[in-house]
Amino acid sequence: MAGQALSPGLAQRMDVPGAQLNRGEAIGIVNHYRSSTGSSQLAEDPTLDANAQALAAQYAKTGKQAAKPAGTLDVRYSAGYFTFAETFSGWRNSPADAAALTDKSATKAGVAAIYDSASPYGVYWVLILG
Repeated sequence: MAGQALSPGLAQRMDVPGAQLNRGEAIGIVNHYRSSTGSSQLAEDPTLDANAQALAAQYAKTGKQAAKPAGTLDVRYSAGYFTFAETFSGWRNSPADAAALTDKSATKAGVAAIYDSASPYGVYWVLILG
């Protein structure tokens, strides 16, 4: 992806009214990274998307990261980044997060972002791997 412009979905700021996360593109960038490490592609999962949305809303409201939902492999949290590209970069550059992103046993994923202007970090991100 070096030298390529980011797609609008990955560069979309989530701290503006009406912003919508392009979940397909978000999972796509994770899959691109996974392929560079020999991990298989993740399938988008609507149930995990819904769970991620609920966890992101809870995270924005309480400021606390919830426990991993039953039946999932891992959950990655982030706060304060405005775009998925920034969030993904933070995860990729964290050894613990990078290991989770490339977990070879993961086969599906859900992702969400919540904006809360009254919260300390504004934008809250959750990626669930299953």
